[in-house]
Amino acid sequence: MKILITGGAGFIGSAFVRMVLERGHQAIVLDALTYAGHRDNLADVEGRIEFVHGDIRDGELVASLLAKYQVDAVVNFAAESHVDNSISGPKAFLETNIMGTYELLERSLRHWRALSGEAKTKFRYLQVSTDEVFGQLGAEGQFTETSPYAPNSPYSASKAAADHLVRAWHHTYGLPTVLTNCSNNYGPRQFPEKLIPVMIQSCLNGRPLPVYGKGLNVRDWIHVEDHAAGVLLALEKGVLGESYCFGGNSERTNIDVVKTICTLMDEMRPQSAPHSKLISFVTDRAGHDWRYAIDDRKAVEELGFKRRFANFETGLRETVRWYLDHQSWVQNVSSKGAKS
Repeated sequence: MKILITGGAGFIGSAFVRMVLERGHQAIVLDALTYAGHRDNLADVEGRIEFVHGDIRDGELVASLLAKYQVDAVVNFAAESHVDNSISGPKAFLETNIMGTYELLERSLRHWRALSGEAKTKFRYLQVSTDEVFGQLGAEGQFTETSPYAPNSPYSASKAAADHLVRAWHHTYGLPTVLTNCSNNYGPRQFPEKLIPVMIQSCLNGRPLPVYGKGLNVRDWIHVEDHAAGVLLALEKGVLGESYCFGGNSERTNIDVVKTICTLMDEMRPQSAPHSKLISFVTDRAGHDWRYAIDDRKAVEELGFKRRFANFETGLRETVRWYLDHQSWVQNVSSKGAKS
């Protein structure tokens, strides 16, 4: 397939690009290169992809790429995704996550309608979403594909709106769509504003480890490569109009994740141990969802989804090691983020 991957220079998108290439597909990457998107993330595959610097809200650009490369599938990773940023500045989230998705859907629809024969039959539009659109869970239960939407932050509300647009474009216009929802991702190349890279870098630099509230909020963690593999399965095998959830089966409280990182850092950088002395509890985030967890049995049974990183602690150890071994990457992307 010739796949247009939006947001392909980001954390999850770049992992997906590598997987697409490994499977023998062609990747056309469209990325606005905002503070969390970096060409460095694609340096090892730069010569094997077509890269276009541009915004998904630019409908004319999207249309030109669909036509130029005779695209077989669109996979939309492009999104503003940091909850804290959505609370302090929601407008950018509405513009990218809602209006950007609208432009992709509308241009994909026109492209699909102009196709014929096998090309029209195999065309797909896949929207990558989040479990945060479902709101929060109590002490029991898991989100599934039929969980009601109840977003609680500007970020999750904007992603929920995009999901509804995808559903509407399928049911109203017949656009062949598939939707995926995932739990919290971790792994190499995550921009250092998210929990795990923040804690690694803070440990490394002797800074306080800021933990919201008492750190008892629960998240289900999936390795980015497992998530990327799931998205590709949904693209290749998913039923049109359906959605698929991908989780890590690895629920942990935030404080347990932080303490595990401290233990790993004690082992890998013993001269600064114990790193747990740096833990600092800070005022909780506004509207902080208590617990997320995903039941991905549908993906397992219908798509054959399997997790390569079934053990969270093993995946986290590899992640910590990657950051320690790639401090030049961290400095480069942090510098760019500071300037944005």
